[in-house]
Amino acid sequence: MSTLSLPRPGQGMWPGLFTAPRSPMRARIAETLFRKAVRPLPVTVRFPDGRTWGAGGPVMRIVRPGEFFHRLGADAKIGFGEAYMVGDWETDELADVLSVFAAKLSTLIPPSLQLMRRWVERRQTEINDVAGSRQNIHRHYDLSNELFAVFLDETMTYSSALFEGGNADLRTAQLRKIDGVLDYAGVREGSRVLEIGTGWGALAIRAAQRGATVTSLTISAEQRKLALDRVRDAGLHDRVTVELRDYREEHGRYDAVVSVEMIEAVGAEYWPEYFSVLDRVLAPGGRVGLQAITMPHDRMIASKASYTWIHKYIFPGGLIPSVRSIEDSVRDNTRLEIVESRSFGLDYAETLRRWRETFLTRWDEVRELGFDDTFRRMWEFYLAYSEAGFRVGYLGVQQFGMAERLGR
Repeated sequence: MSTLSLPRPGQGMWPGLFTAPRSPMRARIAETLFRKAVRPLPVTVRFPDGRTWGAGGPVMRIVRPGEFFHRLGADAKIGFGEAYMVGDWETDELADVLSVFAAKLSTLIPPSLQLMRRWVERRQTEINDVAGSRQNIHRHYDLSNELFAVFLDETMTYSSALFEGGNADLRTAQLRKIDGVLDYAGVREGSRVLEIGTGWGALAIRAAQRGATVTSLTISAEQRKLALDRVRDAGLHDRVTVELRDYREEHGRYDAVVSVEMIEAVGAEYWPEYFSVLDRVLAPGGRVGLQAITMPHDRMIASKASYTWIHKYIFPGGLIPSVRSIEDSVRDNTRLEIVESRSFGLDYAETLRRWRETFLTRWDEVRELGFDDTFRRMWEFYLAYSEAGFRVGYLGVQQFGMAERLGR
Protein backbone atom coordinates (compact mmCIF):
# COMPACT_ATOMS: atom_id res chain seq x y z
CA MET A 1 0.00 0.00 0.00
CA SER A 2 1.20 3.53 -0.74
CA THR A 3 2.49 5.60 2.18
CA LEU A 4 1.26 8.78 0.52
CA SER A 5 -0.34 11.29 2.91
CA LEU A 6 -3.76 11.89 1.44
CA PRO A 7 -6.97 13.47 2.73
CA ARG A 8 -8.44 10.68 4.78
CA PRO A 9 -11.22 12.02 7.03
CA GLY A 10 -11.20 10.80 10.61
CA GLN A 11 -7.41 10.42 10.69
CA GLY A 12 -6.44 14.05 11.19
CA MET A 13 -5.94 14.88 7.52
CA TRP A 14 -8.99 17.14 7.55
CA PRO A 15 -8.98 18.90 10.91
CA GLY A 16 -12.40 20.16 11.86
CA LEU A 17 -14.40 17.92 9.53
CA PHE A 18 -16.53 16.60 12.36
CA THR A 19 -17.28 20.09 13.67
CA ALA A 20 -19.92 21.77 11.51
CA PRO A 21 -19.23 25.41 10.58
CA ARG A 22 -21.45 27.87 12.44
CA SER A 23 -23.45 30.61 10.73
CA PRO A 24 -27.04 30.85 12.02
CA MET A 25 -28.18 33.22 9.28
CA ARG A 26 -26.76 31.10 6.46
CA ALA A 27 -28.14 27.95 8.09
CA ARG A 28 -31.65 29.46 8.20
CA ILE A 29 -31.40 30.49 4.56
CA ALA A 30 -30.15 27.02 3.61
CA GLU A 31 -33.02 25.36 5.48
CA THR A 32 -35.58 27.57 3.73
CA LEU A 33 -34.08 26.94 0.29
CA PHE A 34 -33.73 23.20 0.90
CA ARG A 35 -37.32 22.86 2.04
CA LYS A 36 -38.58 24.79 -1.00
CA ALA A 37 -36.37 22.75 -3.35
CA VAL A 38 -37.44 19.31 -2.08
CA ARG A 39 -41.17 20.10 -1.77
CA PRO A 40 -42.02 18.96 -5.35
CA LEU A 41 -39.30 16.31 -5.63
CA PRO A 42 -39.99 12.54 -5.57
CA VAL A 43 -38.08 12.06 -2.32
CA THR A 44 -38.96 11.74 1.38
CA VAL A 45 -36.79 13.82 3.70
CA ARG A 46 -37.40 12.58 7.24
CA PHE A 47 -36.42 14.40 10.43
CA PRO A 48 -35.82 12.96 13.91
CA ASP A 49 -39.12 14.37 15.20
CA GLY A 50 -41.09 12.54 12.49
CA ARG A 51 -41.64 15.50 10.14
CA THR A 52 -41.24 14.79 6.43
CA TRP A 53 -40.61 16.99 3.43
CA GLY A 54 -40.86 16.12 -0.24
CA ALA A 55 -43.41 14.51 -2.53
CA GLY A 56 -42.60 10.93 -1.52
CA GLY A 57 -39.94 8.54 -2.76
CA PRO A 58 -36.57 7.20 -1.55
CA VAL A 59 -35.99 8.18 2.06
CA MET A 60 -33.29 10.59 3.17
CA ARG A 61 -32.99 10.64 6.97
CA ILE A 62 -31.69 13.88 8.51
CA VAL A 63 -29.91 12.69 11.67
CA ARG A 64 -28.54 16.04 12.89
CA PRO A 65 -30.61 18.85 11.32
CA GLY A 66 -28.62 21.69 12.88
CA GLU A 67 -25.27 20.45 11.65
CA PHE A 68 -26.73 19.52 8.25
CA PHE A 69 -28.11 23.00 7.53
CA HIS A 70 -25.02 24.75 8.87
CA ARG A 71 -22.91 22.73 6.43
CA LEU A 72 -25.26 23.55 3.55
CA GLY A 73 -25.22 27.21 4.51
CA ALA A 74 -21.43 27.36 4.59
CA ASP A 75 -20.96 25.78 1.15
CA ALA A 76 -23.70 23.58 -0.32
CA LYS A 77 -21.47 22.09 -3.04
CA ILE A 78 -19.13 20.69 -0.40
CA GLY A 79 -21.31 20.56 2.71
CA PHE A 80 -23.91 18.15 1.34
CA GLY A 81 -21.29 15.44 0.74
CA GLU A 82 -19.41 16.17 3.95
CA ALA A 83 -22.68 15.86 5.87
CA TYR A 84 -23.05 12.34 4.52
CA MET A 85 -19.42 11.50 5.32
CA VAL A 86 -19.86 12.36 9.00
CA GLY A 87 -23.38 10.93 9.34
CA ASP A 88 -25.45 14.13 9.51
CA TRP A 89 -27.78 12.40 7.06
CA GLU A 90 -28.26 8.79 6.04
CA THR A 91 -30.18 6.65 3.59
CA ASP A 92 -30.51 3.05 2.55
CA GLU A 93 -30.98 4.15 -1.08
CA LEU A 94 -28.06 6.47 -1.69
CA ALA A 95 -27.93 6.39 -5.50
CA ASP A 96 -31.73 6.76 -5.69
CA VAL A 97 -31.74 9.79 -3.40
CA LEU A 98 -28.85 11.42 -5.25
CA SER A 99 -30.52 10.75 -8.61
CA VAL A 100 -33.52 12.80 -7.48
CA PHE A 101 -31.29 15.78 -6.77
CA ALA A 102 -29.08 15.25 -9.83
CA ALA A 103 -32.11 15.37 -12.13
CA LYS A 104 -32.91 18.88 -10.90
CA LEU A 105 -29.40 20.09 -10.18
CA SER A 106 -29.53 23.16 -12.40
CA THR A 107 -32.83 24.41 -10.93
CA LEU A 108 -32.53 23.65 -7.20
CA ILE A 109 -31.26 27.17 -6.47
CA PRO A 110 -33.39 30.13 -7.70
CA PRO A 111 -31.75 32.08 -10.57
CA SER A 112 -31.42 35.26 -8.50
CA LEU A 113 -29.46 33.44 -5.81
CA GLN A 114 -27.34 31.59 -8.36
CA LEU A 115 -25.93 34.96 -9.39
CA MET A 116 -25.03 35.72 -5.78
CA ARG A 117 -23.28 32.36 -5.38
CA ARG A 118 -20.51 33.49 -7.70
CA TRP A 119 -19.39 35.96 -5.04
CA VAL A 120 -19.47 33.62 -2.03
CA GLU A 121 -18.56 30.15 -3.32
CA ARG A 122 -15.01 28.87 -3.36
CA ARG A 123 -13.30 28.79 -6.75
CA GLN A 124 -11.12 26.01 -8.05
CA THR A 125 -7.42 26.79 -7.57
CA GLU A 126 -5.64 23.57 -8.59
CA ILE A 127 -3.62 23.94 -11.76
CA ASN A 128 -2.74 21.32 -14.36
CA ASP A 129 0.71 22.30 -15.50
CA VAL A 130 3.22 19.44 -15.46
CA ALA A 131 3.95 19.72 -11.72
CA GLY A 132 0.36 20.36 -10.73
CA SER A 133 -0.95 17.45 -12.79
CA ARG A 134 1.46 15.07 -11.08
CA GLN A 135 0.27 16.17 -7.64
CA ASN A 136 -3.43 16.03 -8.59
CA ILE A 137 -3.13 12.54 -10.06
CA HIS A 138 -0.99 11.47 -7.11
CA ARG A 139 -3.79 12.28 -4.67
CA HIS A 140 -6.26 9.88 -6.30
CA TYR A 141 -4.57 7.19 -8.32
CA ASP A 142 -1.73 6.61 -5.87
CA LEU A 143 -4.09 5.92 -2.97
CA SER A 144 -3.43 2.19 -3.14
CA ASN A 145 -3.33 -0.31 -5.98
CA GLU A 146 -4.81 -2.82 -3.54
CA LEU A 147 -7.80 -0.53 -2.88
CA PHE A 148 -8.71 -0.38 -6.57
CA ALA A 149 -8.17 -4.12 -6.97
CA VAL A 150 -10.88 -4.75 -4.38
CA PHE A 151 -13.74 -3.32 -6.44
CA LEU A 152 -12.55 -3.36 -10.07
CA ASP A 153 -12.78 -6.47 -12.23
CA GLU A 154 -9.70 -8.51 -13.03
CA THR A 155 -8.76 -6.25 -15.97
CA MET A 156 -8.26 -3.41 -13.44
CA THR A 157 -10.10 -1.05 -15.77
CA TYR A 158 -11.22 2.18 -14.06
CA SER A 159 -13.50 3.64 -16.72
CA SER A 160 -16.93 2.90 -18.16
CA ALA A 161 -17.62 -0.57 -19.46
CA LEU A 162 -19.69 -1.08 -22.62
CA PHE A 163 -22.56 -3.49 -22.01
CA GLU A 164 -24.49 -2.75 -25.24
CA GLY A 165 -27.80 -3.47 -23.55
CA GLY A 166 -26.79 -6.93 -22.38
CA ASN A 167 -26.15 -8.34 -18.95
CA ALA A 168 -22.51 -9.25 -19.55
CA ASP A 169 -20.02 -9.76 -16.77
CA LEU A 170 -17.92 -6.69 -16.08
CA ARG A 171 -14.71 -8.11 -17.56
CA THR A 172 -16.41 -8.85 -20.89
CA ALA A 173 -17.98 -5.39 -20.99
CA GLN A 174 -14.66 -3.71 -20.20
CA LEU A 175 -12.85 -5.58 -22.96
CA ARG A 176 -15.65 -4.61 -25.36
CA LYS A 177 -15.08 -0.95 -24.42
CA ILE A 178 -11.32 -1.27 -24.93
CA ASP A 179 -11.81 -2.96 -28.30
CA GLY A 180 -14.13 -0.12 -29.31
CA VAL A 181 -11.42 2.48 -28.64
CA LEU A 182 -8.78 0.41 -30.42
CA ASP A 183 -11.06 -0.09 -33.42
CA TYR A 184 -11.72 3.66 -33.64
CA ALA A 185 -7.95 4.21 -33.64
CA GLY A 186 -7.39 1.53 -36.30
CA VAL A 187 -5.04 -0.50 -34.10
CA ARG A 188 -3.89 -3.69 -35.78
CA GLU A 189 -0.80 -5.85 -36.18
CA GLY A 190 2.26 -3.69 -36.69
CA SER A 191 0.64 -0.47 -35.42
CA ARG A 192 2.77 1.89 -33.36
CA VAL A 193 0.45 2.98 -30.56
CA LEU A 194 0.70 5.79 -28.04
CA GLU A 195 -1.56 5.54 -25.01
CA ILE A 196 -2.03 8.68 -22.91
CA GLY A 197 -3.04 7.51 -19.43
CA THR A 198 -1.97 3.95 -18.68
CA GLY A 199 -4.33 3.04 -15.89
CA TRP A 200 -3.20 -0.41 -14.83
CA GLY A 201 -2.28 -1.56 -18.32
CA ALA A 202 -5.42 -3.27 -19.64
CA LEU A 203 -5.64 -1.30 -22.90
CA ALA A 204 -1.90 -1.55 -23.60
CA ILE A 205 -2.05 -5.31 -23.09
CA ARG A 206 -5.09 -5.65 -25.37
CA ALA A 207 -3.41 -3.57 -28.10
CA ALA A 208 -0.23 -5.64 -27.86
CA GLN A 209 -2.29 -8.81 -28.18
CA ARG A 210 -3.42 -7.43 -31.54
CA GLY A 211 0.23 -7.32 -32.60
CA ALA A 212 0.83 -3.61 -31.96
CA THR A 213 3.80 -2.08 -30.17
CA VAL A 214 2.68 0.28 -27.41
CA THR A 215 4.19 3.22 -25.59
CA SER A 216 1.97 4.05 -22.64
CA LEU A 217 2.32 7.25 -20.61
CA THR A 218 1.35 7.72 -16.97
CA ILE A 219 2.23 10.18 -14.22
CA SER A 220 1.16 7.80 -11.46
CA ALA A 221 4.12 5.89 -10.02
CA GLU A 222 1.84 3.38 -8.30
CA GLN A 223 -0.08 2.61 -11.49
CA ARG A 224 3.11 2.27 -13.53
CA LYS A 225 4.53 -0.25 -11.07
CA LEU A 226 1.51 -2.55 -11.28
CA ALA A 227 1.02 -2.02 -15.02
CA LEU A 228 4.59 -3.19 -15.66
CA ASP A 229 3.96 -6.29 -13.56
CA ARG A 230 0.77 -7.04 -15.48
CA VAL A 231 2.48 -6.54 -18.85
CA ARG A 232 5.29 -8.88 -17.81
CA ASP A 233 2.81 -11.49 -16.53
CA ALA A 234 1.03 -11.34 -19.90
CA GLY A 235 4.35 -12.06 -21.67
CA LEU A 236 4.20 -8.77 -23.56
CA HIS A 237 7.15 -6.83 -22.12
CA ASP A 238 8.78 -6.82 -25.57
CA ARG A 239 5.75 -5.01 -27.04
CA VAL A 240 4.72 -2.61 -24.28
CA THR A 241 6.72 0.21 -22.73
CA VAL A 242 5.23 2.12 -19.79
CA GLU A 243 6.82 5.53 -19.23
CA LEU A 244 6.45 7.84 -16.24
CA ARG A 245 6.00 10.88 -18.45
CA ASP A 246 3.53 13.72 -18.97
CA TYR A 247 1.78 13.79 -22.34
CA ARG A 248 3.31 17.20 -23.06
CA GLU A 249 6.78 15.66 -22.90
CA GLU A 250 6.09 13.08 -25.64
CA HIS A 251 7.82 13.59 -29.02
CA GLY A 252 7.52 10.25 -30.80
CA ARG A 253 5.49 9.43 -33.93
CA TYR A 254 2.68 6.90 -33.89
CA ASP A 255 0.11 5.30 -36.18
CA ALA A 256 -2.54 5.44 -33.47
CA VAL A 257 -3.12 7.46 -30.31
CA VAL A 258 -5.57 6.26 -27.67
CA SER A 259 -6.69 7.89 -24.45
CA VAL A 260 -9.48 6.71 -22.14
CA GLU A 261 -11.02 9.10 -19.60
CA MET A 262 -7.84 11.08 -19.13
CA ILE A 263 -9.01 14.36 -20.65
CA GLU A 264 -11.12 15.05 -17.55
CA ALA A 265 -7.86 15.69 -15.66
CA VAL A 266 -6.36 18.02 -18.28
CA GLY A 267 -8.15 21.28 -17.41
CA ALA A 268 -9.80 23.64 -19.90
CA GLU A 269 -6.79 25.93 -20.17
CA TYR A 270 -4.71 22.99 -21.35
CA TRP A 271 -7.16 21.45 -23.81
CA PRO A 272 -5.54 23.25 -26.79
CA GLU A 273 -2.15 21.84 -25.82
CA TYR A 274 -3.56 18.35 -25.22
CA PHE A 275 -5.16 18.16 -28.65
CA SER A 276 -2.12 19.76 -30.29
CA VAL A 277 -0.01 16.94 -28.84
CA LEU A 278 -2.38 14.35 -30.31
CA ASP A 279 -1.95 16.02 -33.67
CA ARG A 280 1.82 16.41 -33.37
CA VAL A 281 2.63 12.81 -32.50
CA LEU A 282 0.25 11.25 -35.03
CA ALA A 283 1.89 9.99 -38.22
CA PRO A 284 0.25 10.77 -41.60
CA GLY A 285 -2.79 8.59 -42.05
CA GLY A 286 -2.98 7.83 -38.33
CA ARG A 287 -6.10 7.81 -36.17
CA VAL A 288 -7.11 8.70 -32.62
CA GLY A 289 -9.43 6.79 -30.30
CA LEU A 290 -10.65 8.89 -27.37
CA GLN A 291 -13.07 8.11 -24.55
CA ALA A 292 -14.34 10.97 -22.41
CA ILE A 293 -16.85 11.64 -19.69
CA THR A 294 -18.97 14.57 -20.85
CA MET A 295 -21.58 16.97 -19.54
CA PRO A 296 -23.98 19.41 -21.24
CA HIS A 297 -22.16 22.46 -22.57
CA ASP A 298 -24.19 25.03 -20.62
CA ARG A 299 -23.58 23.18 -17.35
CA MET A 300 -19.87 22.91 -18.12
CA ILE A 301 -19.64 26.66 -18.67
CA ALA A 302 -21.60 27.40 -15.50
CA SER A 303 -19.51 25.10 -13.30
CA LYS A 304 -16.02 25.24 -14.85
CA ALA A 305 -14.52 27.43 -12.11
CA SER A 306 -16.44 25.90 -9.20
CA TYR A 307 -14.73 24.10 -6.34
CA THR A 308 -16.89 21.15 -5.36
CA TRP A 309 -16.89 18.14 -3.06
CA ILE A 310 -15.47 16.05 -5.92
CA HIS A 311 -12.51 18.44 -6.28
CA LYS A 312 -11.82 18.50 -2.55
CA TYR A 313 -12.00 14.78 -1.93
CA ILE A 314 -11.75 12.81 -5.18
CA PHE A 315 -10.41 14.52 -8.32
CA PRO A 316 -8.50 17.76 -7.62
CA GLY A 317 -8.10 19.94 -10.68
CA GLY A 318 -10.62 18.04 -12.78
CA LEU A 319 -13.07 19.40 -15.34
CA ILE A 320 -15.46 17.30 -17.37
CA PRO A 321 -15.68 18.59 -20.96
CA SER A 322 -18.76 18.87 -23.13
CA VAL A 323 -19.05 17.20 -26.51
CA ARG A 324 -19.08 20.66 -28.05
CA SER A 325 -15.84 21.65 -26.29
CA ILE A 326 -14.15 18.50 -27.61
CA GLU A 327 -15.42 19.15 -31.12
CA ASP A 328 -14.22 22.76 -30.95
CA SER A 329 -10.81 21.74 -29.59
CA VAL A 330 -10.32 19.16 -32.33
CA ARG A 331 -11.29 21.67 -35.01
CA ASP A 332 -9.17 24.54 -33.66
CA ASN A 333 -6.03 22.69 -32.61
CA THR A 334 -5.57 19.74 -34.95
CA ARG A 335 -5.67 18.65 -38.57
CA LEU A 336 -8.17 15.99 -37.49
CA GLU A 337 -11.91 15.58 -37.57
CA ILE A 338 -14.27 13.36 -35.62
CA VAL A 339 -15.42 10.63 -38.00
CA GLU A 340 -17.09 8.21 -35.56
CA SER A 341 -18.64 8.41 -32.12
CA ARG A 342 -20.84 6.49 -29.72
CA SER A 343 -22.52 7.44 -26.45
CA PHE A 344 -23.27 5.04 -23.58
CA GLY A 345 -23.92 6.97 -20.39
CA LEU A 346 -26.30 4.41 -18.90
CA ASP A 347 -23.55 1.81 -19.21
CA TYR A 348 -21.45 3.98 -16.90
CA ALA A 349 -24.28 4.09 -14.37
CA GLU A 350 -24.31 0.28 -14.41
CA THR A 351 -20.51 0.12 -14.15
CA LEU A 352 -20.56 2.38 -11.10
CA ARG A 353 -23.39 0.44 -9.50
CA ARG A 354 -21.35 -2.74 -9.74
CA TRP A 355 -18.21 -1.06 -8.40
CA ARG A 356 -20.10 0.37 -5.42
CA GLU A 357 -21.81 -2.92 -4.65
CA THR A 358 -18.48 -4.76 -4.72
CA PHE A 359 -16.74 -2.06 -2.67
CA LEU A 360 -19.35 -2.30 0.10
CA THR A 361 -19.53 -6.09 0.00
CA ARG A 362 -15.75 -6.32 0.35
CA TRP A 363 -15.35 -3.43 2.78
CA ASP A 364 -13.54 -5.58 5.36
CA GLU A 365 -10.71 -6.04 2.86
CA VAL A 366 -10.49 -2.28 2.35
CA ARG A 367 -10.42 -1.68 6.10
CA GLU A 368 -7.50 -4.07 6.41
CA LEU A 369 -5.57 -1.78 4.05
CA GLY A 370 -5.81 0.99 6.64
CA PHE A 371 -8.85 2.94 5.44
CA ASP A 372 -11.38 4.06 8.06
CA ASP A 373 -15.18 4.19 8.15
CA THR A 374 -15.28 7.84 7.10
CA PHE A 375 -13.31 6.92 4.00
CA ARG A 376 -15.91 4.20 3.36
CA ARG A 377 -18.72 6.78 3.46
CA MET A 378 -16.68 9.16 1.28
CA TRP A 379 -16.01 6.51 -1.37
CA GLU A 380 -19.58 5.22 -1.27
CA PHE A 381 -20.86 8.78 -1.78
CA TYR A 382 -18.44 9.33 -4.67
CA LEU A 383 -19.53 6.18 -6.50
CA ALA A 384 -23.26 6.79 -5.88
CA TYR A 385 -22.98 10.50 -6.74
CA SER A 386 -21.34 9.60 -10.05
CA GLU A 387 -23.86 6.85 -10.78
CA ALA A 388 -26.71 9.30 -10.20
CA GLY A 389 -25.22 11.77 -12.70
CA PHE A 390 -25.10 9.15 -15.43
CA ARG A 391 -28.55 7.78 -14.58
CA VAL A 392 -30.27 11.09 -15.19
CA GLY A 393 -28.12 12.30 -18.10
CA TYR A 394 -26.36 15.07 -16.19
CA LEU A 395 -23.20 13.18 -17.17
CA GLY A 396 -22.49 11.15 -20.28
CA VAL A 397 -19.63 9.12 -21.71
CA GLN A 398 -18.56 9.16 -25.34
CA GLN A 399 -16.05 7.45 -27.58
CA PHE A 400 -14.64 9.41 -30.51
CA GLY A 401 -12.76 8.20 -33.58
CA MET A 402 -10.63 10.86 -35.29
CA ALA A 403 -8.86 10.88 -38.62
CA GLU A 404 -7.15 13.43 -40.85
CA ARG A 405 -9.51 16.17 -41.95
CA LEU A 406 -10.62 15.87 -45.54
CA GLY A 407 -9.12 18.47 -47.85
CA ARG A 408 -5.94 18.90 -45.83
